[in-house]
Amino acid sequence: MKTREMAKKGLYIGAGAGLVLFALIGLLPGSFIGGVIGLNIAGSVFGTPLGTALMPRLIVGASMVLGILTAGMVFVVGVSLLGWTAGYVLDIIRYSGAVTAEATIKNK
Repeated sequence: MKTREMAKKGLYIGAGAGLVLFALIGLLPGSFIGGVIGLNIAGSVFGTPLGTALMPRLIVGASMVLGILTAGMVFVVGVSLLGWTAGYVLDIIRYSGAVTAEATIKNK
């Protein structure tokens, strides 16, 4: 392979698409799932009817942020890898045709 131009473009397009998909689909569910996990953790540590204390709120808030970050990583990295793979395959197809064309030209 001479250049990986299409693979780089696919990576950038995939990262942009992953950010858009995360903003549209992943932000709210990531927050909800992280919040439920935080409620379960805080409930097991401080007792089931959680009061208005600071520590349970911090645990729930931190787990919501972690849920959002995890969803963001999954969307952005996953779609970026798909875009890079598509670009890499296109590079292989494009340069394999160029190599066979060069070989036939040199043989004649």
